[in-house]
Amino acid sequence: MTHAATHATGQPATHAAVPATEAAVPAAPPVAAREAARPAPLTVLARGLRRHVPGRLLPALAVLALLAYPASPGAEGATPADAASAVLVLTVVLRLLREGRGSGGRGESGAGGDRGGSAGETGGSRETGGSRETGGSRETGGARGATRFRAALTPRAALVLGAPVLALALAALGAADAATGIAGLGRYLQIFVLVPAALLLSLRDARDVRVLAWGLVALALAEGGVGVVQYLTGSGASYMGEDVRAVGTFGPGDVMGMATVVAYGLVAASGLALARTGEAPRLQRPLAALCAAALLVPLALSFSRGAWIATAAVLGLQLLAAGPRRALAVLAAASAAAVVLVGGLGIGSAMLQERLSSITKVTDAPDQSVTDRYTLWAAAADMWREHPVTGVGLKNFPAHRDSHASLALSAGSDTAGAGQDFRVQPLLSPHNMYLLVLGEQGLIGLTALAGSWAALLVLGVRRLAGTHRRRAPRHRPLDCGLVACGLLVWQLVDFTYADIGGPATVMTALALGLAAWWGLGARYGAERPGAEGDGSYGAGGSAAYEAPGRPVPYATPCPAPHRQPASQPSERRTP
Repeated sequence: MTHAATHATGQPATHAAVPATEAAVPAAPPVAAREAARPAPLTVLARGLRRHVPGRLLPALAVLALLAYPASPGAEGATPADAASAVLVLTVVLRLLREGRGSGGRGESGAGGDRGGSAGETGGSRETGGSRETGGSRETGGARGATRFRAALTPRAALVLGAPVLALALAALGAADAATGIAGLGRYLQIFVLVPAALLLSLRDARDVRVLAWGLVALALAEGGVGVVQYLTGSGASYMGEDVRAVGTFGPGDVMGMATVVAYGLVAASGLALARTGEAPRLQRPLAALCAAALLVPLALSFSRGAWIATAAVLGLQLLAAGPRRALAVLAAASAAAVVLVGGLGIGSAMLQERLSSITKVTDAPDQSVTDRYTLWAAAADMWREHPVTGVGLKNFPAHRDSHASLALSAGSDTAGAGQDFRVQPLLSPHNMYLLVLGEQGLIGLTALAGSWAALLVLGVRRLAGTHRRRAPRHRPLDCGLVACGLLVWQLVDFTYADIGGPATVMTALALGLAAWWGLGARYGAERPGAEGDGSYGAGGSAAYEAPGRPVPYATPCPAPHRQPASQPSERRTP
């Protein structure tokens, strides 16, 4: 009898010994227990969003999501998307205040660390919890965040984004009343200063830009899908006597809303599709090319000539900037989509051809909408001639319109369809942003605003050109530059036939914020191979910003160089 078959009392066992491997296998849990332990689908979705979408981008993504909220007919004032943009600005301000207080305590801990370091503590750096100790000094998370914000808020960034503030304040003084001036000043500051600056401080690396770009694409696909259904079912806005114009959830009162959203998504998808090999996720390029081809259909069904012109110009510039090899796939997809669009839409092909041909007839045989636009342009130019320096004041264009416009101007724009009754929409702007600023704010306002846009464009294009150098830094991915510069160029072209107004105006602020990140704030550290952080500053990723002339403050400590102890002088014995 072996020892394994004997009880502890020494009596022989009456049953066979169970092998250790079989005894160690636990019993399988019942099916009900496994089903109860399985997480719910919403929980899985929430975990995936937390993993791939940084929390700091949720306010910006909320702006995009609330843009799809159906607009009420004739509604004025702030929209849900405007409220979300205010939340975006508020969260950034609170983060600045919180991290500023966190960096204030850095001096005390740093002083103690210096004393400890002088006492003989060497040997590199150490990370504990939410803090980091380097050479005896302790750097908290708030200090790291404050460092990143100081790096992003460079004097050049403050000058470019803050240049229009004084000019806008001066123009607000010339408004008809204080309430009108304050409302106009707040709107301009929201679109051209506050939201772009908040987005500049929220975006940290290329992954954040791609997340926001995919948000634009998702919104464009949703609005474009609604527009295609409106065209197919005859439930769109009225166009040439038929309710076939795709307007999405914006309604016939803002026919440019869906066209702007779809064009933004198309430009973003095109930029993502032209990414270099190895700079972006593997599925990004084919998926983005497919989305870009799909968005051509609702863009065409919007019957917006201005959106067509701006989008065609931007796509051509993107293809030139990306090079011929990377543009082949996008060109092939666009050609296939054009064949399907022209050959498969039936009656839509005739409408599209007529709309396209009307672009070349805007001077020879303009329709009433073009005539109204020319008349409003002349009225804005006449206002500027009377007040060349400061203009007539913010939001004063409607009050001075009739005294400067000719009799060719109609009473308003007729809108109907998409579930709304017929109504005449008043013409309250010249449908040209440059002339609107020139008429209401004069040369001072136009110089400040247009100068800020031109600075963003020059800085962005210069950085985009630097991505083609042989030794271009890897922290300047081509697709992010194409998206940022493409949206900025689209908006500047769009300003020649449109201005701020309507629910989709807040998208202008997002475009300027992306352009500001690329031209002013995209100087973060190069991505380290194999680092898969969450994109936040100091999280093992590639989100550390680089201030001009300052070293990149990585969170991962570098080992301190080995130092030989100083040799002590030998003592001589006196005889």
